[in-house]
Amino acid sequence: MPPASPLVALRDAAITFGGKPLFSGITLTLGKGERVALVGANGSGKSTILKALSGQIELDGGTRFLQPGTRIGYLSQSPDLRAGGSVAAFVADALPGAEVDDYRIARVLDHLDLDPTRDVSTLSGGEGRRAAMARALVAEPEILLLDEPTNHLDLPTIEWLEQELGMFPGGILMISHDRTFLNALSRRVLWLDRGRLFEMDGNFAGFEEWSGNIMAQEAAESRRLEKKIEQEEYWMQRGVTARRSRNEGRRRGLMALRKQRAEALRAIGRAKLELGEAVQGGQLVIEAEKINKAFPRPDGTTRWIVKDFSTRIQRGDRIGIIGPNGAGKSTLIKMLTGEIAPDSGAIRLGTNVAQLYLDQRRESFDLEKTLWQTLAPGGGDSIIAQGRQRHVVAYLRDFLFDEKQVTMPVKALSGGERARLLLAKLFAQPANLIILDEPTNDLDMDTLDLLQEVLGEFDGTVIVVSHDRDFLDRLATSIIAVEGDGVVEEYPGGYSDYLDQRKQAERHAVQAKPVSKTPAAKPVAAENVARWSSKDQRALDQVADRMTTLEAEIKTIEGALGDPELYARDPAKFEKASQLLVQKRNELETAELRWLELEELRAAAS
Repeated sequence: MPPASPLVALRDAAITFGGKPLFSGITLTLGKGERVALVGANGSGKSTILKALSGQIELDGGTRFLQPGTRIGYLSQSPDLRAGGSVAAFVADALPGAEVDDYRIARVLDHLDLDPTRDVSTLSGGEGRRAAMARALVAEPEILLLDEPTNHLDLPTIEWLEQELGMFPGGILMISHDRTFLNALSRRVLWLDRGRLFEMDGNFAGFEEWSGNIMAQEAAESRRLEKKIEQEEYWMQRGVTARRSRNEGRRRGLMALRKQRAEALRAIGRAKLELGEAVQGGQLVIEAEKINKAFPRPDGTTRWIVKDFSTRIQRGDRIGIIGPNGAGKSTLIKMLTGEIAPDSGAIRLGTNVAQLYLDQRRESFDLEKTLWQTLAPGGGDSIIAQGRQRHVVAYLRDFLFDEKQVTMPVKALSGGERARLLLAKLFAQPANLIILDEPTNDLDMDTLDLLQEVLGEFDGTVIVVSHDRDFLDRLATSIIAVEGDGVVEEYPGGYSDYLDQRKQAERHAVQAKPVSKTPAAKPVAAENVARWSSKDQRALDQVADRMTTLEAEIKTIEGALGDPELYARDPAKFEKASQLLVQKRNELETAELRWLELEELRAAAS
């Protein structure tokens, strides 16, 4: 439900491109405290709506309303950095008048891993987007319009951004392919589909079922009215819905693969890897035994990438690699694939391993060629894809293209369609090992679902570097976490499984912490040796109970704040609940620190 007093709004808005309407009759509002997700296929007009709301472009029809005095922070997919100047000056320029908060600027730039002294004109595409994000956040506007804010961010930065936006008091309208990000923040969903805007109250988690119901109702209505729409084409154009019925079967298959991967990791932990021992059945793809890699820094210190890491990757494994930017993920992949050698340890590749690599820069196309010519440059009407002969048109249908598009030039495709064409070209090449470096950047959700399906059905091995937590949960059989300073660990399962296992390992490490030894030269009196008393045990029990209570209270408050009508109905209650949530989170952090102190004391006394 829209707010009672919107800060910015579009009413009966219409935009036309090339004489054709992109959308018309669009009405939407955004007010204080709102968290709204804007979703839709690539080319549907989502980014155009954000530009219209921000005042970047004029409407061809309808009106734009902006509450006087309202400031808007806008993150574009392609920020304009041509003016140059330092990153700090670029960010500070968003502040009104002389309001320059050097501390806040430095804090945000540090979290986004940006050098404040660098010239913005020298930044890469990903760095430029992070600078634009810093500019939007530092300005502390009343409205934030964010177009794919998680692109080119690593996981720690995305989680920090979620916390920042969660505490933001203004209204947020966000476009993102990152389902986990939208699940964490959204309270209302706007779906732009075929020039129409649909609205759903509630979190994005319910979007797929809701949108599927709408499409099913429209399909039924279409049949009743005997419209000449082929049902197969109708569903194909809607992307993921046509494939949703197969999701549960793939999920069960993924669970089975994760179980196999967990058993394989336990076997590695039980016995030393024998590099001379072949895996039966030709299943071995990569085997690493206690590999190490480090680089010298200019100051004479050593930067460790990996220390004593071992793994065995077999056919059918889907390995997700995560870690902060600069931790060494790309270097690890180059070692595992034999491109560079470790300083010590051994790497063994299986026989007849054929690799395909898709990096963040993607591949450029000849924009004048047709889709058909792009896939079959030598002519003919068929290609060999994954060992099977396929007709070009039938193969492109697998990637959501219809027959009319196959003879179109590539330049006529939207960004999402070009991404699908790249996937089609990639999977048409012979390979049994596919390596993907941040494949989800700049993809829409339909293309993401397609990528997940194709990779899930791929009869080979997949290694993927990704910051997309939902994508990893849906695909990965294990996660290799590159934590920095040489720490690399593998965890069976997806990203959520990695989090659970890491938390358990941290708690076990605290409980198993050894007793610190006192130097013999300074003997300690018996009465000063750490003891664990019944009073300490009661304190530990009480703080554990307090943590449980606080977690329940936080969940209740978050549930209340998730009510999209709360702010419009009772702004004072919304504000009070938001402040209480911050208070309870701080109390939980204090309780957790106390719990760790008591556990350390108990370990020392045991």
